[in-house]
Amino acid sequence: MNAATTILEKVVWSLLVIVIVGIVLAFAWSKSRPSSLPLPIYSQLDDFSLTNQTGRAVSLSDFRGRIWVADIVFTRCAGPCPVMTGQMAALQSALPASVHCVTLTTDPEFDTPIVLKSYGEQFKADFARWQFLTGSKREIGKLAIDGLKLTALDVPAEKRANDVDLFVHSTIFVLVDKQTRVRGTFESDEPDFQKKLLAAIRQLEREK
Repeated sequence: MNAATTILEKVVWSLLVIVIVGIVLAFAWSKSRPSSLPLPIYSQLDDFSLTNQTGRAVSLSDFRGRIWVADIVFTRCAGPCPVMTGQMAALQSALPASVHCVTLTTDPEFDTPIVLKSYGEQFKADFARWQFLTGSKREIGKLAIDGLKLTALDVPAEKRANDVDLFVHSTIFVLVDKQTRVRGTFESDEPDFQKKLLAAIRQLEREK
């Protein structure tokens, strides 16, 4: 092998290393940089009148100017609700202090403010930024179904698997912006659920 061939091989290998390093750096940069695409707007929430865990009346005006995350459960649920509420508790610790959490009940006859307060305490809820809301089915439906696009359906008595198999409801978390618009939905059992939600919140915080 002559000197010219050796030099050529070194040049080729050097260029190959440079290309590989460039690809790795480009990939890392693409993952770390903020998304340039704005989050979609799914719906604009209408006003509502509900009651929180302390018995205080809550309406849409209480949420204007702040980002919040919402879900729907019921306290007698033996299925996904405890898991979802545990996830919301984890989010409460991970979210920026300015972001609030909202948990709606689909079982207002049973889930009174007192019951919701006790339920929240089991998950160490910070009631200053995590509200549990109940009220009439009409008002709950206005916010949950019409606004947040969540599902909440009664299970007919003859189709219930057990005494607490009362409702079929969404297992998603909904992200709402400072203008009370729905900007994202996140399935609670999807991979990297919390990471994706936090990234979307950071994007909303950068919006003017």
